[in-house]
Amino acid sequence: MPSLDDLNALTPEALAAILSGPSDVRAAFLCDAAEAGLAEAQALYGQLLLDGNGVQQDAKSAFAWFNKAAAQGHLMALNMVGRCYDLGWGTAIDKTRAAECFRICADRGLDWGLYNYATALTLGEGVAQDRPAALALFEKAAALGNAKAANYVGSFHEDGWVVAQDLAIAEGHYRTAAQGGDFRGQFNIARLLAARGEHDEALAWLAHVRETATPAFLEKCERWLRGSDDPILREQGATALLGEGEQP
Repeated sequence: MPSLDDLNALTPEALAAILSGPSDVRAAFLCDAAEAGLAEAQALYGQLLLDGNGVQQDAKSAFAWFNKAAAQGHLMALNMVGRCYDLGWGTAIDKTRAAECFRICADRGLDWGLYNYATALTLGEGVAQDRPAALALFEKAAALGNAKAANYVGSFHEDGWVVAQDLAIAEGHYRTAAQGGDFRGQFNIARLLAARGEHDEALAWLAHVRETATPAFLEKCERWLRGSDDPILREQGATALLGEGEQP
């Protein structure tokens, strides 16, 4: 097993070559580096275990590695500890502990910490609901380039939460989210474009949704499109969303 000195001596090129190699080689390297005590490797190895990428999926072990990295001050690992508590990955669900992890990460400026703590504040999960504070955090995360946060800012403006309802401002944030690769932002910009008759661009954005959307989100979107009062969305939207040749 390599020592910390050995790992720190690796050039960026050598490290990139290992991490871009076969999944089993990458996993073995990260396992050795994690056991040697490298916080970044512990965080990355935890993610591999959580996803089952190159290793057998093991959420409980992933949670343990995230905790080890977080104990060394690794913010993204602490954020993942929060996600594990939030969703019950490898541990019991504990919304209060999740929110506290997210708050610490948010206070230290991590965009995902800002996003996750803002989500907790919006929903009142593990912390008292505070939508004005949530919007401020979403805006900070969006300013750091977090596309999902930009989508949430758009939702606040579309729904009139905290701020006056303004579809033009909402559309701007949805477009930012969509361009950043957020599938919810892509669907939301498609909705607003279609509502004012710009169907070609709307259908183009719908075609991007399937690239990263979860199966559950795709199913929800398909139901919405097939039940739409807009005949173009109803007849062409699901085809754009699912791709040519896909069956309903």
